[in-house]
This record gives sequence, structure tokens and C-alpha cells, in this order.
Amino acid sequence: MSQDLTLDHVTPKATLLQRVAMGGLLALVLAVLAASYISTDINPFKLYEKRQNAFEYLFGRQLNEADERDAMAQAMRLPEIIAFEEAYQDIKSEYVADGRKLDTVAIQREAQARADKRLAAMSPTDRETLVQQEYARIADEKSGGYFPPVTAWSYLKEYSKALIETVAIAIWGTLLAFVAAIPMAMFAARNTLELMVQGDGLRQKVIRWFGQFVARRTLDFCRGFNEFVMALIFVAVIGLGPYAGVLALAIHTFGILGKVFSEAIEQIEPGQVEAVTASGAGPAQIMAFSVIPQVMPLIVSYTLLRFESNVRSATILGFVGAGGIGFLMFDKINGYLYREVCTMMIMVILSVTLIDYMCGVLRRRFV
Repeated sequence: MSQDLTLDHVTPKATLLQRVAMGGLLALVLAVLAASYISTDINPFKLYEKRQNAFEYLFGRQLNEADERDAMAQAMRLPEIIAFEEAYQDIKSEYVADGRKLDTVAIQREAQARADKRLAAMSPTDRETLVQQEYARIADEKSGGYFPPVTAWSYLKEYSKALIETVAIAIWGTLLAFVAAIPMAMFAARNTLELMVQGDGLRQKVIRWFGQFVARRTLDFCRGFNEFVMALIFVAVIGLGPYAGVLALAIHTFGILGKVFSEAIEQIEPGQVEAVTASGAGPAQIMAFSVIPQVMPLIVSYTLLRFESNVRSATILGFVGAGGIGFLMFDKINGYLYREVCTMMIMVILSVTLIDYMCGVLRRRFV
């Protein structure tokens, strides 16, 4: 009877303490959410208030009179610029052919005189056509906007080559990471490390602890830096090009895959391992015939998922000079050629969609 009374008295207190703890935890979470909401300046109505800016940024803006006058003034100077440049190159070639010393001032003076003659000989119709074409180009550049995208075959051909390079960066970055992550995951997982270093002695325990510690910290280090930062480092070390992107993706992806694979290995069914061990198999055979088959569906699924993600990441790495279509995209953004950027963005989206479908087909064969 006394024991029941004691339980009756203890249970309400324990329940009260749990409720207080849960209430305190909830209050802390709400406080963190409120503070982060304020610090990030989240405003649901801001995007609606700026809808006109978003529309002009995507589809371009209407030019005012000042913009039109400025565009026409620039366009009207084009015939003079073309005539002078052509005359300058012709006279420079004549100087070289005659073996005369290049005199920049004299060449410019003769080029200006010859350019004036060419302009005088140009028909008003040809000159007006040239001006109007240049005016349309400048006006289109000033209006901005991403739509409609550029669809000329010459552009599509150039961007397709860069896109193929981007996919190649993702393929090799993922492949190198996959090959290195599987053995590293064996060292980072406690159960497989016990198979490789067997025994209950102090020496074996220290070796297992040290091996797992080094493996996990190595994986932490590799995924601790974003691939964008790593690409900056490799571009500075080995120079511009896709190789820097491959190394950056491979190291970052290696850290992620190694962690996921090791955690999956630690959660395998031990019965299969014990059955293979009882048959007299060695550590390598145990891993090949009992460990890997159990985690293979997750390995395939997550590796394909990382490959899809790496295609998008490889695009961004081009912004720092690591090759691929991102390099062209960054160049066009700096030149305010947003419609060409839109074309490349659509191509990347279509390629990711196609890759996702193909990876889904492969995933269904293993999962």
C-alpha cells in the first residue's frame, strides 16, 4: 500500500516537470524562430509590393524618351565607327606591306580622311538600315529582361558544348567521390571496423577508436567547405578549367557520400553478417557478401541523387572559372545579356530533367 502511495505522489511531480521542460523547450524554439524572423527581414508583402520590378527584370522595361534618344545617338555613330575602323585597318596593312614604320598619328589622320570619303559614298538607304539595326540592338539591350530567350542555332550550338562539359564535370566528380567513399565508409562505420580489427584487447579498441575518429573527421573536413569555396581554391592553384570543378565536386561529394554510407552500414541487419562469419569467411568476404548487398539500394539511390545535384552545382562552379556552361552564363550576366542567360538556364533545367528521368530508370533496377 505504501509503495502505491509513493508512486501516486511521484508520478504527478514527474509529469509536471516534463510539462515544464517541454514548455521551456517550446518557448526557446519560438524565441529562436521569432529572432531569426526579425533578423532575416522576412516580409510576405514585400514581393507583392515589388511585383513591377520583378516583371521588368524578367520581361524588360518600357524605354522612356531619354533612353530612346540615347540609343539613337549611339546608333547614329555606328557608321562612322565602322568606316574609321575599316579605313584604319586598311592603311595599317598598307604600311606593313610597304615596309614603312608605323606612325599611329599619321595612320589615324589618313584613316579619318578615308573614313569621311567612305561615309560620303555610302547611300542614305544603307546608312539608315545600319543605324536602325544598331538602334534595335541597343534598345533591346537597354530594355533588358530574360524573355523571350535567344534561339539562334549558333548560340544553341555553343551553349550545348558548354553544357556537355558541365555534365562531364558532374560525372567525374561524382564517380571519383563514389569510388573513394565506399572504402572510407567501412572505416567510419563501427561494425565494419570491428570486422577488420577483431579482438577485445586494449590495443584493438584503441586502433578501432583512432581509425573511426580519423575517418569521420576526414569526412567532416571534406564536406565542411562548400564546393564553391573549393573551386575558388583549385582555380587559384591549377588555373581555369573544368579540372578544378571536378576536384571541388569530388572532395565535397566524397565527404557527403562517406557519411551517408557509413551510417547506413551501421544500421544493417547483423544476422546476415553473423551467418557469413560462421561460414568461415574473411573480413573482405563478409563485407562483399553481407554488408554491401544490404546497403546497395541506398548507395545507388543516394549516389544518383548526388549526381543530379552535382549537375546543378557544376553550373555554379563555372562562375569562378571552373569550366562548363556556368562560365558562359557568368560572362553574359556581366554583359547584361539576360536573354542569352535565359536560354542557358532553360537548357540546364531540361538537362537536369532528362538526367532525373534516366536516374529514375536506373534507380528502379536496384531499389
